[in-house]
Amino acid sequence: MILNKQVTVILGVFILLAGCGKQLVQSPAENDFNVDAELNYCVKQTSKALAQIPDNGLIPRNIAPNASQWRMVDYTDWTSGFWPGELWYLFEATADSKWKKVADKYTEYLKPLSVSPATDHDLGFQVFSSYGNGYRLTKDTEYKSVLLKTADTLATLFNPKVGTILSWPRDVPNMEWPQHNTIMDNMINLELLFWASKNGGSKQLYDMAVSHAAVTMNNHFRPDYTSYHAVVYDKETGKKIKGVTHQGYSDSSMWARGQAWAIYGYTMVYRETNDPKFLDFAHKVTRVYLDRLPKDLIPYWDFDDPAIPKSPRDASAAAVVASALLELAVYTTDNNLANEYNEKALGMLKELSANYQSKNHNSALLLHSTGHKPAGSEIDYSIIYADYYYIEALLRYKKIAQGQKPLITYKLN
Repeated sequence: MILNKQVTVILGVFILLAGCGKQLVQSPAENDFNVDAELNYCVKQTSKALAQIPDNGLIPRNIAPNASQWRMVDYTDWTSGFWPGELWYLFEATADSKWKKVADKYTEYLKPLSVSPATDHDLGFQVFSSYGNGYRLTKDTEYKSVLLKTADTLATLFNPKVGTILSWPRDVPNMEWPQHNTIMDNMINLELLFWASKNGGSKQLYDMAVSHAAVTMNNHFRPDYTSYHAVVYDKETGKKIKGVTHQGYSDSSMWARGQAWAIYGYTMVYRETNDPKFLDFAHKVTRVYLDRLPKDLIPYWDFDDPAIPKSPRDASAAAVVASALLELAVYTTDNNLANEYNEKALGMLKELSANYQSKNHNSALLLHSTGHKPAGSEIDYSIIYADYYYIEALLRYKKIAQGQKPLITYKLN
């Protein structure tokens, strides 16, 4: 067993440090979730993957249903940072230098992104998941340099007339190019700007991130706090033209992973700004998601797909939200609400671990994620970002179980 300290968690002694300094104590119920066993599973599966994938400069992205081999992509793919990020998490979990070595190897594949013009908003996903975790764990100054350069590159997509970062600087269906488009996924990339502004980069990067979060909060959500996947703005006036979907069921539906990005994103923005309006908003976008979940806590790919319960699930959204809830609970001063967030996160991790693991199918960690159903792409696949957020949630949970703050993934300084 690579992780040799089993963590037995008693929820009654589950102490979280809230943003106001108040201690929150979970309800008194014994929890039999063995987080070390699940992390050991991640080690075993990822070791299998390393033995299978070719050593040719490419990075694993997904495995099709009933397949056993990874589909590989190059460093320009938006998912390219999640594989090295997963390896960094395993280094953190095990303290085994073999994981550091391979994490560094795959991280280096992404270095050209820091010196190339921005062709997409996903630089945060790509470079922060890889170089960000690498710097957090090693303090390698070369990693820091890449992060700062990449933040400046991402900033070139910011349109001050709109107040957000352009997501797709190209013609994408229904986005009315060359007007300005912003997608909900982009919330996650703000973390790179926040970090850079506090670690040697321009203060303007912080201001850009705050502006993006505020403009998105005002324009990207319906009255019930469900999210549009994309909003199109007039690039000259900043006026909202329309809210639409690209990967969801319809323009008016709640696409599961889009809402997950909102939950994760606004929790992070509150952490970085300490502005209570972002915390309040994180609670609101979380509430509608939790209230509409099926009993097993794993969402269908879109909450409004009329084919439910015969439509595909999205394990990736569940993993993202499980991780986000563990952090959001820390900032929650209402004990009952904080307890609910932690209990729901635990329920998600239990369900993913019991019924979504890939162990008898392939070398990924999880099955049953949905990438882009309207395009017929990655439906019921194993997808690398589901694995990444699953490990992140497990590590955050383990820290809480040990009486520590949860893992704040990108709090690097």
